[in-house]
Amino acid sequence: MSRVSKPYEIVERALELSTTDGLVVIADEHSSANLRWAGNALTTNGVTRGRTLTVIATVDGAEGTASGVVSRSAVTADDLEPLVRAAEAAAQGAGPAEDAQPLVSGVPSSPDFTDAPAETGSEVFADFAPALGDAFARARSGGRELYGFANHELTSTYLGTSTGLRLRHDQPTGTLELNAKSPDRTRSAWAGRSTRDFKDVDPAAMDAELAQRLRWAERRIDLPAGRYETLLPPTAVADLLIYQLWSSTARDAVEGRTVFSQPGGGTRLGETLAPLPLTLRSDPHAPGLESAPFVIAHSSGDSASVFDNGLPLAPTDWIRDGKLERLTTTRHSAALTGLPVAPAIDNLVLDGGGERSLEEMVAATTGRALLLTCLWYIREVDPATLLLTGLTRDGVYLVEDGQVVGEVNNFRFNESPVDLLSRASEAGRTEKTLPREWGDWFTRAAMPALRIPDFNMSSVSQGV
Repeated sequence: MSRVSKPYEIVERALELSTTDGLVVIADEHSSANLRWAGNALTTNGVTRGRTLTVIATVDGAEGTASGVVSRSAVTADDLEPLVRAAEAAAQGAGPAEDAQPLVSGVPSSPDFTDAPAETGSEVFADFAPALGDAFARARSGGRELYGFANHELTSTYLGTSTGLRLRHDQPTGTLELNAKSPDRTRSAWAGRSTRDFKDVDPAAMDAELAQRLRWAERRIDLPAGRYETLLPPTAVADLLIYQLWSSTARDAVEGRTVFSQPGGGTRLGETLAPLPLTLRSDPHAPGLESAPFVIAHSSGDSASVFDNGLPLAPTDWIRDGKLERLTTTRHSAALTGLPVAPAIDNLVLDGGGERSLEEMVAATTGRALLLTCLWYIREVDPATLLLTGLTRDGVYLVEDGQVVGEVNNFRFNESPVDLLSRASEAGRTEKTLPREWGDWFTRAAMPALRIPDFNMSSVSQGV
């Protein structure tokens, strides 16, 4: 058995060992490479490798089908039988699973299922690292210090089932965060990028953006809490709408627990949420944001079911031309609610038809407005309205008649993303962005900047 070591062999052997009615095996082969820097100098770098195996056993009984899930890392061939037996024991000891469905079948096998896993390494930074070094030199000469990190992960997922599925997906995920500080640490600015391969990120351009923001911050203006016209950059829009997507399960809406519940019963599907022609969508094949084209569920929850593993995913409009079009469903919750099957997809795009960049939206501003850098510490206050609270971070700037005139204090905000969509007066050009708050969990997003006439800055914050 010790010769069984390749990911697809691990999957096949686990399936052979099964004695229950159904089995799903997910082998995730992970590799990552990272760089970290502080004070205009690299501090650490590293490369890691790992494997995680998830076994999902199902047992049919008189009262329904039960499931048992066991996941372990660093699995070798000798670990397989104990792992499969543990999953089977968990299923036999569990009650019927509420989300039980027949395991998915009939999906064509991935032609590369038996190929070796894709891997990343330090070579992913071959062009990026020298460009970063040049940015360090420019920052030193300009009297600022750069801090941050670059991380690249590549996960090859092998999914096999007792119903014959043999699927494979390679997922690259890259993030770059760059923070510039004045030497006395009184001024700070942040920029982030999401990338698949670090070939489309430009440290020089990011450093120039941060240098400009530090210059803006040389003048400090204190403002009170209140409602302000506010320009939300793509990263902030992404953080808000990702949380909205996570809160858009159909079952919760039907049961009257969310902002998408219709008073008196039912859902708000078909209702106009935004006067602008906004379309919020997910597509596993979206260029530059590609994600798994089939369901990969390591556990069951409100928006995922282990029984749906391998279910093909299709482009889905959650909001189309301002109207609520879909809520997320598993096969089980779709049957409960009578709504179409619409599983979650690991990317999110907002299109609003706008052509202006954020800079052009700033220049077009008349009167006073606030320009945000990003949001953080976002928490839910009221699920019935999806009211969120959080803080601004790393730069809030005052715009007067198309010009940035200085930096203002940070704020705590209280807003619902659903309500913001109804009040947005302009959407800019959609572009790839890195969510600041949710970037550890959700990186594949493309958003426009949004102009909100009356964003609620509920209190002044001492945050930075």
